[in-house]
Amino acid sequence: MDMAPLHQLSPERFETPAILKALTRASRRLAEFKGVVAGIPNRQILISTLGLQEAKESSAVENIVTTHDELFRDATFPKMHHNPAAKEVLRYRQALNVGFASVQKNGLLTTNQILAIQAELEQNRAGLRKQKGTALKNGAGQVVYTPPQHPDDIRVLLADLERFINDDTIFAADPLIKMALIHHRFESIHPFYDGNGRTGRIINVLYLVQQGLLDMPVLYLSRHIVRTKADYYQLLQAVRDEDAWEAWVLYMLTAIERTAADGIRTLGAMSELQQHLKHRIRAEYRFYSQDLINNLMSYPYTKIGFICRDLKVSRITATKYLEQLVEGGFLHKQKIGRSNYYVNLPLFQILSGDPTPEGMH
Repeated sequence: MDMAPLHQLSPERFETPAILKALTRASRRLAEFKGVVAGIPNRQILISTLGLQEAKESSAVENIVTTHDELFRDATFPKMHHNPAAKEVLRYRQALNVGFASVQKNGLLTTNQILAIQAELEQNRAGLRKQKGTALKNGAGQVVYTPPQHPDDIRVLLADLERFINDDTIFAADPLIKMALIHHRFESIHPFYDGNGRTGRIINVLYLVQQGLLDMPVLYLSRHIVRTKADYYQLLQAVRDEDAWEAWVLYMLTAIERTAADGIRTLGAMSELQQHLKHRIRAEYRFYSQDLINNLMSYPYTKIGFICRDLKVSRITATKYLEQLVEGGFLHKQKIGRSNYYVNLPLFQILSGDPTPEGMH
Protein backbone atom coordinates (compact mmCIF):
# COMPACT_ATOMS: atom_id res chain seq x y z
CA MET A 1 0.00 0.00 0.00
CA ASP A 2 1.72 3.18 -1.18
CA MET A 3 -1.01 5.83 -0.71
CA ALA A 4 -0.01 8.32 1.96
CA PRO A 5 -2.92 9.89 3.88
CA LEU A 6 -4.30 12.95 2.12
CA HIS A 7 -3.65 15.23 5.08
CA GLN A 8 0.06 14.73 4.50
CA LEU A 9 -0.22 16.78 1.31
CA SER A 10 0.78 20.41 1.74
CA PRO A 11 -2.24 22.75 1.52
CA GLU A 12 0.11 25.42 0.17
CA ARG A 13 0.42 23.41 -3.04
CA PHE A 14 -3.08 24.55 -3.91
CA GLU A 15 -2.46 28.27 -3.48
CA THR A 16 -1.20 28.88 -7.02
CA PRO A 17 -2.67 31.87 -8.88
CA ALA A 18 -4.47 29.59 -11.33
CA ILE A 19 -6.09 27.50 -8.59
CA LEU A 20 -7.04 30.52 -6.48
CA LYS A 21 -8.70 32.18 -9.49
CA ALA A 22 -10.56 28.97 -10.36
CA LEU A 23 -11.57 28.56 -6.72
CA THR A 24 -13.00 32.08 -6.60
CA ARG A 25 -15.03 31.49 -9.76
CA ALA A 26 -16.30 28.10 -8.58
CA SER A 27 -17.18 29.39 -5.10
CA ARG A 28 -19.07 32.37 -6.50
CA ARG A 29 -21.08 30.24 -8.94
CA LEU A 30 -21.82 27.64 -6.28
CA ALA A 31 -23.06 30.30 -3.84
CA GLU A 32 -25.26 31.76 -6.60
CA PHE A 33 -26.63 28.30 -7.38
CA LYS A 34 -27.36 27.65 -3.69
CA GLY A 35 -29.30 30.92 -3.58
CA VAL A 36 -31.33 30.01 -6.65
CA VAL A 37 -32.18 26.61 -5.15
CA ALA A 38 -33.29 28.33 -1.91
CA GLY A 39 -35.69 30.46 -3.95
CA ILE A 40 -37.57 27.47 -5.36
CA PRO A 41 -40.89 27.24 -3.44
CA ASN A 42 -41.07 23.43 -3.44
CA ARG A 43 -37.46 22.29 -3.40
CA GLN A 44 -38.39 18.61 -3.16
CA ILE A 45 -39.30 18.94 -6.85
CA LEU A 46 -35.59 19.28 -7.56
CA ILE A 47 -34.80 15.91 -5.99
CA SER A 48 -37.42 14.30 -8.25
CA THR A 49 -36.44 16.01 -11.47
CA LEU A 50 -32.76 16.91 -11.27
CA GLY A 51 -32.04 13.69 -9.39
CA LEU A 52 -33.20 11.71 -12.40
CA GLN A 53 -31.10 13.87 -14.71
CA GLU A 54 -27.97 13.33 -12.60
CA ALA A 55 -28.59 9.61 -12.26
CA LYS A 56 -28.59 9.20 -16.02
CA GLU A 57 -25.44 11.23 -16.54
CA SER A 58 -23.54 9.59 -13.70
CA SER A 59 -24.35 6.14 -14.97
CA ALA A 60 -23.35 7.17 -18.49
CA VAL A 61 -19.80 7.76 -17.27
CA GLU A 62 -19.60 4.01 -16.86
CA ASN A 63 -21.59 3.34 -20.03
CA ILE A 64 -24.87 2.44 -18.36
CA VAL A 65 -26.68 4.42 -21.00
CA THR A 66 -30.41 4.96 -21.18
CA THR A 67 -32.33 7.62 -23.02
CA HIS A 68 -34.04 10.31 -20.98
CA ASP A 69 -37.34 9.16 -22.44
CA GLU A 70 -36.91 5.59 -21.15
CA LEU A 71 -35.65 6.90 -17.83
CA PHE A 72 -38.54 9.26 -17.15
CA ARG A 73 -41.06 6.68 -18.36
CA ASP A 74 -39.58 4.06 -16.06
CA ALA A 75 -39.75 6.45 -13.12
CA THR A 76 -43.46 6.96 -13.78
CA PHE A 77 -44.32 3.32 -14.49
CA PRO A 78 -41.76 1.22 -12.59
CA LYS A 79 -43.83 -1.98 -12.76
CA MET A 80 -44.78 -1.65 -16.40
CA HIS A 81 -41.42 -0.85 -17.95
CA HIS A 82 -38.47 -3.20 -17.67
CA ASN A 83 -35.49 -1.36 -19.11
CA PRO A 84 -32.45 -2.66 -17.16
CA ALA A 85 -30.41 0.50 -17.75
CA ALA A 86 -33.28 2.68 -16.54
CA LYS A 87 -33.62 0.51 -13.42
CA GLU A 88 -29.92 0.99 -12.73
CA VAL A 89 -30.25 4.73 -13.11
CA LEU A 90 -33.25 4.94 -10.79
CA ARG A 91 -31.28 3.05 -8.13
CA TYR A 92 -28.73 5.84 -8.33
CA ARG A 93 -31.36 8.37 -7.31
CA GLN A 94 -32.50 6.12 -4.47
CA ALA A 95 -28.90 5.77 -3.27
CA LEU A 96 -28.47 9.56 -3.37
CA ASN A 97 -31.57 9.93 -1.19
CA VAL A 98 -30.24 7.35 1.30
CA GLY A 99 -26.99 9.28 1.62
CA PHE A 100 -28.69 12.67 1.88
CA ALA A 101 -30.99 11.52 4.69
CA SER A 102 -27.99 10.17 6.58
CA VAL A 103 -25.92 13.35 6.22
CA GLN A 104 -28.92 15.44 7.28
CA LYS A 105 -29.36 13.29 10.37
CA ASN A 106 -25.82 13.26 11.78
CA GLY A 107 -23.75 15.74 9.76
CA LEU A 108 -21.15 13.10 8.96
CA LEU A 109 -20.12 11.15 5.89
CA THR A 110 -18.71 7.86 7.15
CA THR A 111 -17.55 4.56 5.70
CA ASN A 112 -20.74 2.90 6.93
CA GLN A 113 -22.83 5.49 5.11
CA ILE A 114 -20.79 4.97 1.95
CA LEU A 115 -21.38 1.22 2.28
CA ALA A 116 -25.13 1.87 2.54
CA ILE A 117 -25.07 4.09 -0.56
CA GLN A 118 -23.22 1.46 -2.60
CA ALA A 119 -25.52 -1.31 -1.35
CA GLU A 120 -28.54 0.68 -2.53
CA LEU A 121 -26.89 1.29 -5.90
CA GLU A 122 -26.01 -2.33 -6.52
CA GLN A 123 -28.91 -3.91 -4.62
CA ASN A 124 -26.59 -6.29 -2.81
CA ARG A 125 -24.59 -6.56 0.39
CA ALA A 126 -21.26 -7.58 -1.13
CA GLY A 127 -19.54 -4.86 0.89
CA LEU A 128 -15.87 -4.00 0.57
CA ARG A 129 -13.68 -5.90 -1.88
CA LYS A 130 -12.13 -9.06 -0.51
CA GLN A 131 -10.74 -10.16 -3.87
CA LYS A 132 -8.26 -8.37 -6.10
CA GLY A 133 -9.52 -5.21 -7.77
CA THR A 134 -9.76 -4.64 -11.48
CA ALA A 135 -6.58 -3.20 -12.97
CA LEU A 136 -6.96 -0.07 -15.11
CA LYS A 137 -5.60 -0.49 -18.64
CA ASN A 138 -4.82 2.05 -21.33
CA GLY A 139 -5.82 1.91 -24.99
CA ALA A 140 -2.91 -0.38 -25.77
CA GLY A 141 -4.06 -2.89 -23.14
CA GLN A 142 -1.23 -2.05 -20.74
CA VAL A 143 -1.98 -1.92 -17.02
CA VAL A 144 -1.54 1.69 -15.88
CA TYR A 145 -3.02 1.43 -12.39
CA THR A 146 -3.80 -1.33 -9.91
CA PRO A 147 -5.92 -0.38 -6.89
CA PRO A 148 -5.09 -1.64 -3.38
CA GLN A 149 -5.41 -5.41 -3.34
CA HIS A 150 -5.52 -6.48 0.31
CA PRO A 151 -8.79 -6.05 2.29
CA ASP A 152 -6.85 -4.71 5.28
CA ASP A 153 -5.31 -1.99 3.12
CA ILE A 154 -8.73 -1.00 1.81
CA ARG A 155 -10.10 -0.65 5.34
CA VAL A 156 -7.12 1.41 6.53
CA LEU A 157 -7.32 3.74 3.53
CA LEU A 158 -11.07 4.25 3.96
CA ALA A 159 -10.55 5.02 7.65
CA ASP A 160 -8.00 7.69 6.69
CA LEU A 161 -10.39 9.07 4.08
CA GLU A 162 -13.27 9.12 6.57
CA ARG A 163 -11.18 11.22 8.96
CA PHE A 164 -10.14 13.56 6.13
CA ILE A 165 -13.80 14.06 5.17
CA ASN A 166 -15.13 14.68 8.66
CA ASP A 167 -12.28 16.38 10.56
CA ASP A 168 -11.92 19.93 9.25
CA THR A 169 -8.88 20.60 11.44
CA ILE A 170 -6.39 18.27 9.78
CA PHE A 171 -6.12 19.97 6.37
CA ALA A 172 -6.32 23.76 6.03
CA ALA A 173 -7.78 24.06 2.54
CA ASP A 174 -11.05 25.20 1.02
CA PRO A 175 -13.78 22.50 0.97
CA LEU A 176 -13.91 22.60 -2.85
CA ILE A 177 -10.24 21.67 -3.00
CA LYS A 178 -10.83 18.98 -0.39
CA MET A 179 -13.71 17.60 -2.45
CA ALA A 180 -11.39 17.17 -5.43
CA LEU A 181 -8.85 15.30 -3.27
CA ILE A 182 -11.56 13.13 -1.68
CA HIS A 183 -12.94 12.13 -5.07
CA HIS A 184 -9.55 11.15 -6.40
CA ARG A 185 -8.69 9.13 -3.32
CA PHE A 186 -11.99 7.26 -3.28
CA GLU A 187 -11.70 6.31 -6.95
CA SER A 188 -8.09 5.19 -6.38
CA ILE A 189 -9.02 3.00 -3.41
CA HIS A 190 -11.73 1.44 -5.61
CA PRO A 191 -13.19 -0.28 -2.54
CA PHE A 192 -16.14 -2.07 -4.14
CA TYR A 193 -16.59 -4.73 -6.77
CA ASP A 194 -19.05 -2.49 -8.66
CA GLY A 195 -20.40 1.05 -8.46
CA ASN A 196 -17.21 2.85 -7.42
CA GLY A 197 -17.63 5.69 -9.94
CA ARG A 198 -21.27 6.34 -9.16
CA THR A 199 -20.70 6.08 -5.41
CA GLY A 200 -17.80 8.51 -5.70
CA ARG A 201 -19.95 11.05 -7.52
CA ILE A 202 -22.65 10.79 -4.86
CA ILE A 203 -19.97 11.42 -2.21
CA ASN A 204 -19.02 14.63 -4.08
CA VAL A 205 -22.42 16.26 -3.71
CA LEU A 206 -23.03 14.92 -0.20
CA TYR A 207 -19.72 16.42 0.93
CA LEU A 208 -20.86 19.82 -0.36
CA VAL A 209 -24.08 19.41 1.64
CA GLN A 210 -22.13 18.37 4.74
CA GLN A 211 -19.94 21.46 4.41
CA GLY A 212 -22.96 23.76 4.14
CA LEU A 213 -22.16 24.77 0.57
CA LEU A 214 -25.47 23.27 -0.60
CA ASP A 215 -28.73 22.72 1.26
CA MET A 216 -29.83 19.93 -1.06
CA PRO A 217 -27.81 17.43 -3.13
CA VAL A 218 -28.62 18.97 -6.49
CA LEU A 219 -25.24 20.00 -7.95
CA TYR A 220 -24.46 17.25 -10.39
CA LEU A 221 -20.98 17.00 -11.86
CA SER A 222 -21.60 13.93 -13.98
CA ARG A 223 -22.68 15.74 -17.13
CA HIS A 224 -19.41 17.67 -17.17
CA ILE A 225 -17.46 14.45 -16.56
CA VAL A 226 -19.31 12.72 -19.40
CA ARG A 227 -18.49 15.61 -21.74
CA THR A 228 -14.80 15.58 -20.72
CA LYS A 229 -14.37 11.87 -20.06
CA ALA A 230 -10.93 11.56 -21.67
CA ASP A 231 -9.57 14.46 -19.59
CA TYR A 232 -11.14 13.03 -16.45
CA TYR A 233 -9.38 9.68 -16.74
CA GLN A 234 -6.11 11.17 -17.98
CA LEU A 235 -5.93 13.59 -15.03
CA LEU A 236 -6.87 10.89 -12.52
CA GLN A 237 -3.92 8.88 -13.79
CA ALA A 238 -1.53 11.86 -13.92
CA VAL A 239 -1.83 12.24 -10.15
CA ARG A 240 -0.74 8.62 -9.71
CA ASP A 241 2.07 8.80 -12.26
CA GLU A 242 3.34 12.35 -11.81
CA ASP A 243 1.87 13.64 -8.53
CA ALA A 244 -0.05 16.17 -10.68
CA TRP A 245 -2.54 17.15 -8.00
CA GLU A 246 -2.74 20.78 -9.12
CA ALA A 247 -4.04 19.92 -12.61
CA TRP A 248 -6.61 17.54 -11.11
CA VAL A 249 -7.86 20.19 -8.67
CA LEU A 250 -8.18 22.73 -11.50
CA TYR A 251 -10.25 20.24 -13.51
CA MET A 252 -12.63 19.65 -10.60
CA LEU A 253 -12.98 23.37 -9.80
CA THR A 254 -13.86 24.00 -13.44
CA ALA A 255 -16.40 21.18 -13.26
CA ILE A 256 -18.03 22.82 -10.22
CA GLU A 257 -18.13 26.26 -11.83
CA ARG A 258 -19.62 25.05 -15.12
CA THR A 259 -22.08 22.68 -13.46
CA ALA A 260 -23.33 25.40 -11.12
CA ALA A 261 -23.77 27.73 -14.12
CA ASP A 262 -25.72 25.01 -15.98
CA GLY A 263 -27.82 24.45 -12.86
CA ILE A 264 -28.65 28.15 -12.59
CA ARG A 265 -29.84 28.15 -16.21
CA THR A 266 -31.87 24.96 -15.74
CA LEU A 267 -33.56 26.22 -12.58
CA GLY A 268 -34.26 29.57 -14.24
CA ALA A 269 -36.00 27.79 -17.11
CA MET A 270 -37.94 25.57 -14.68
CA SER A 271 -39.02 28.58 -12.64
CA GLU A 272 -40.17 30.41 -15.77
CA LEU A 273 -42.12 27.36 -16.90
CA GLN A 274 -43.72 26.97 -13.47
CA GLN A 275 -44.89 30.59 -13.49
CA HIS A 276 -46.23 30.19 -17.04
CA LEU A 277 -48.23 27.09 -16.06
CA LYS A 278 -49.45 28.71 -12.89
CA HIS A 279 -50.79 31.85 -14.57
CA ARG A 280 -52.36 30.13 -17.58
CA ILE A 281 -53.94 27.20 -15.71
CA ARG A 282 -55.25 29.51 -12.99
CA ALA A 283 -56.81 31.74 -15.67
CA GLU A 284 -58.34 28.91 -17.68
CA TYR A 285 -59.38 26.16 -15.24
CA ARG A 286 -61.43 26.20 -12.06
CA PHE A 287 -59.52 23.16 -10.76
CA TYR A 288 -56.24 25.10 -10.52
CA SER A 289 -54.23 24.47 -7.32
CA GLN A 290 -50.63 24.78 -6.22
CA ASP A 291 -50.62 21.01 -5.63
CA LEU A 292 -51.46 20.52 -9.30
CA ILE A 293 -48.62 22.79 -10.40
CA ASN A 294 -46.22 20.98 -8.06
CA ASN A 295 -47.29 17.67 -9.58
CA LEU A 296 -46.76 18.84 -13.15
CA MET A 297 -43.31 20.20 -12.27
CA SER A 298 -42.20 17.13 -10.27
CA TYR A 299 -42.33 14.60 -13.10
CA PRO A 300 -41.75 15.01 -16.83
CA TYR A 301 -44.47 12.34 -17.03
CA THR A 302 -47.47 12.24 -14.74
CA LYS A 303 -50.40 9.86 -14.54
CA ILE A 304 -53.86 9.56 -13.03
CA GLY A 305 -52.59 7.88 -9.86
CA PHE A 306 -50.15 10.72 -9.15
CA ILE A 307 -52.94 13.31 -9.49
CA CYS A 308 -55.20 11.24 -7.19
CA ARG A 309 -52.48 11.08 -4.58
CA ASP A 310 -51.25 14.67 -4.74
CA LEU A 311 -54.59 16.43 -5.15
CA LYS A 312 -56.61 13.91 -3.05
CA VAL A 313 -59.25 13.46 -5.76
CA SER A 314 -60.96 10.44 -7.31
CA ARG A 315 -59.71 8.71 -10.46
CA ILE A 316 -62.67 10.08 -12.40
CA THR A 317 -61.83 13.63 -11.31
CA ALA A 318 -58.09 13.18 -11.94
CA THR A 319 -58.81 11.82 -15.43
CA LYS A 320 -61.06 14.80 -16.20
CA TYR A 321 -58.36 17.25 -15.10
CA LEU A 322 -55.66 15.60 -17.19
CA GLU A 323 -57.80 15.28 -20.29
CA GLN A 324 -58.70 18.98 -20.12
CA LEU A 325 -55.00 19.86 -19.78
CA VAL A 326 -54.28 17.76 -22.88
CA GLU A 327 -57.02 19.58 -24.79
CA GLY A 328 -55.57 22.89 -23.65
CA GLY A 329 -52.12 21.96 -24.96
CA PHE A 330 -50.45 21.77 -21.54
CA LEU A 331 -49.76 18.03 -21.66
CA HIS A 332 -49.18 15.37 -24.32
CA LYS A 333 -51.07 12.09 -23.81
CA GLN A 334 -49.52 8.73 -24.64
CA LYS A 335 -50.66 5.18 -23.89
CA ILE A 336 -48.49 2.41 -22.46
CA GLY A 337 -50.25 -0.91 -22.05
CA ARG A 338 -53.59 -0.17 -20.45
CA SER A 339 -52.49 3.08 -18.85
CA ASN A 340 -52.24 6.63 -20.09
CA TYR A 341 -49.41 8.92 -19.16
CA TYR A 342 -49.24 12.65 -19.62
CA VAL A 343 -46.03 14.37 -20.70
CA ASN A 344 -45.01 17.88 -19.67
CA LEU A 345 -43.07 18.45 -22.90
CA PRO A 346 -41.44 21.77 -21.91
CA LEU A 347 -40.13 20.24 -18.67
CA PHE A 348 -38.86 17.21 -20.57
CA GLN A 349 -37.00 19.49 -22.95
CA ILE A 350 -35.44 21.55 -20.14
CA LEU A 351 -34.16 18.47 -18.32
CA SER A 352 -33.05 16.38 -21.26
CA GLY A 353 -31.96 18.84 -23.90
CA ASP A 354 -33.95 16.65 -26.32
CA PRO A 355 -36.47 18.56 -28.42
CA THR A 356 -39.15 15.84 -28.29
CA PRO A 357 -39.41 12.45 -26.55
CA GLU A 358 -39.09 9.38 -28.71
CA GLY A 359 -42.39 8.43 -30.31
CA MET A 360 -43.84 11.95 -30.05
CA HIS A 361 -42.38 13.53 -33.17
